[in-house]
Amino acid sequence: MESGDFPQLAAIAAERDQLAAEKADLQERLARRMAEFDNFRKRVEREKAELRDFSTMETVRQFLPFLDDMERALNTETADKDYARGMELIVRRLSAELQKLGLEPVQTEGQKFDPHFHHALEVQPSTEAEDHSILAEFQKGYLFRGKLLRPALVRVAAPPPVDRRTDK
Repeated sequence: MESGDFPQLAAIAAERDQLAAEKADLQERLARRMAEFDNFRKRVEREKAELRDFSTMETVRQFLPFLDDMERALNTETADKDYARGMELIVRRLSAELQKLGLEPVQTEGQKFDPHFHHALEVQPSTEAEDHSILAEFQKGYLFRGKLLRPALVRVAAPPPVDRRTDK
């Protein structure tokens, strides 16, 4: 090789290094953009799922008064046993379909009062029941996929009042 070839080789090497640096920079930017796009796609999917859940929850909420009315009708005495059986089948089927969507009743029977799931309409003094236990349910409460949709309306036990009068 001649001495004049070395400057040309140095220029080619410098250009190669510059192109390699540009390539690395472009690959890093591409990887970052791909990650951003993946995060965007996941966020959009999550938001779509949340919107779908919210829409379903609101639709289910609209059916609760009908379910309440049908359960009240089911608990009404009637001489027509076929009518009662038909109402029972309708309530059972509607309940099953709503459960498939994520509806669950709030437990009240034998439970302690929990303000996160129960709304006390009455407090009744009782010596027989444990303090803050639920004595009766006026209206069923429901959870939708683990979130409170409607609290149960209940009667809660309280200790009897203490007579503070003294005999003198």
